[in-house]
Amino acid sequence: MSIPPPPGSQVPQGPHGPHGQYPPPQAQGPYGAPGPYGPQPSYGGWAPYPPPGLPPVNGAAIAALVLGILCFLPGVGLVLGLIALRQIKRKGERGKGMAVGGAVVSAVGLALLAVSLSTGAVSAVWEGFKEGARENVIVSPDKGECFDAPDGSLEGETYDVEVVPCSGRHDGEVFATVTLPGGTFPGDDQVTKVADDRCYALEGAYAMDSWALPDHVDVYYLTPTRETWILGDREITCLFGNADGKGGLTGSLRNDRTTLDADQVAFLEAALAIDAVMGEEPEAFPEEDLAANRAWAQDMHDVLAGQGAALEGRTWPAGAERPVAALVQELASAGADWAKAADAGDADTFYVHYDEGYGFHDGPATVTAREALGLDTTPPVGASGGTAPETDV
Repeated sequence: MSIPPPPGSQVPQGPHGPHGQYPPPQAQGPYGAPGPYGPQPSYGGWAPYPPPGLPPVNGAAIAALVLGILCFLPGVGLVLGLIALRQIKRKGERGKGMAVGGAVVSAVGLALLAVSLSTGAVSAVWEGFKEGARENVIVSPDKGECFDAPDGSLEGETYDVEVVPCSGRHDGEVFATVTLPGGTFPGDDQVTKVADDRCYALEGAYAMDSWALPDHVDVYYLTPTRETWILGDREITCLFGNADGKGGLTGSLRNDRTTLDADQVAFLEAALAIDAVMGEEPEAFPEEDLAANRAWAQDMHDVLAGQGAALEGRTWPAGAERPVAALVQELASAGADWAKAADAGDADTFYVHYDEGYGFHDGPATVTAREALGLDTTPPVGASGGTAPETDV
C-alpha cells in the first residue's frame, strides 16, 4: 500500500474565496501536506533507508524471485516472498524489491494455474494463498485504532504498520475505511482521487467538532497499489497524522456519538450541515456566473433556516438555553442577508450581502453556545472573525 498526498484541496471555501478581491481558501494537503488537515498516505511499498555498509541480500527474497520468474512452484515462491519481507524488516537486509516481485509473480502464476484447471480445488488453494498474503503483507488498522509506521513517517509506501494504544505517542489514527469495488486495478490516480474525496467526506463523522482538532493534525490515507491489488487489497484507510508527516500524535482525536453527549451531537450536527453547504460555494466569481452564486446563496439561506429551527426546537440544558437562543437569532439574521444575496441583481450587490451573511460565522454567539455545551471554544487557526470556512455554529 502507498501513502501519497491527495491531489487538490478539499477545504471548504472561505467567506471571501474564491473571489479575487477576497482572500482565497486555505489549501489542505494529504499525508503531511500543508492545510487544515494536511497530507495523506496510502499503503504500498515503503522502502526503508538502507543502513551504511550495504547489508546482505536476503536469501529467501532471491529464491522467491527465481521461483516466480521460472513459474516453478508458484505457491512456494509466494510463501518465500512473504517470509522474506518479514525477515528483511526484522534484520535490516536488502532485497525487498525481489521479495515483492517474487511474491507478485508467484501470485499471478497461481492465478493462471487456478484458471487453467477445471476443478475447484486449486481455486480454493489460490484463495487461501491470497488471504494469507493479505494477513501477512497488507496490515491495515481498523477504524478507531492507532498505529506506528516502520520508520516513523507517513510519507512513501509501507507493507506493515504496528497497532499501538491511542493513549500514548503514535504516528496515525484511523478514522474511516473505504472498500473499492473489484475488477482490474483502476490506476494510482483514480485510487488517489477516490481516497481524497471519500476521506475528507468521512472525516466529520469521526471528528464531529473540527475546533477540537489540533492545528498540527492533517488528513492522510493508505491506499492499495498495483502490487497489493493482485493480492486482493481493496481497502482505503483514512487517518489523522501530524502535518509534517513525521511528527507524532498523543491521545485519540475521536469525538462522535461514542464520546459526546446528545446535546453536543445535536449542536455539531447543525454545524456540519451548515459547513457542507458552505463548502459548495461556486468556483466562478459572481461577475462570471451570478446565477450559480445566487443559487448557492439561496441554499445558504435554506440551511441556516432549517438548522436554526432544529436548534430552536430542541430542549437544551438550563445553562445552554439562552446562549443557543442567541445563536439562533444570529443565524436568522445571517439567513436574511443570504436571501438578499440570492436576489441580487448584480455582482456588487451580491458581494455586499455575501459579506453580511458571513457575519455570524464563528462569532461570539457561537463561542458562548459552545462553552455552555462543554465544547471546544477555540476556533481553528484562520477561522475566527467570520472569515474562515471551518465551522459555522
